[in-house]
Amino acid sequence: GYRMSTEVVLYYSDYFFGTADAISFRNGTLRIHDLKTGKVGKIESHLEQLEIYAALFCLEYKVKPGEIDIELRVYKTDEVVCHNPTAEDILPIMDKIVHLNKILEKNDYEEA
Repeated sequence: GYRMSTEVVLYYSDYFFGTADAISFRNGTLRIHDLKTGKVGKIESHLEQLEIYAALFCLEYKVKPGEIDIELRVYKTDEVVCHNPTAEDILPIMDKIVHLNKILEKNDYEEA
């Protein structure tokens, strides 16, 4: 099988970063896997979190989401949910991160 790096920090800026449980990018496929051991929270909200990680990955590594395949998996006790977001899912998140980041950096600069 392919190797996944674990506990990968995805960093776009001091405001937008996160740590993925496991991530690999190989042969044009980005895989982000997350283990949810706690019973709390809907699995859908975990998938949203992973979409944000995918957006951060694309921003950090200058990857266009339309040019890769994305597989997100959440493992939760006895269920696995797999989600394959498209560029239409990821691009708006990337835009939002970039936009919010500019606002936050501007605020910090003006307060300094």
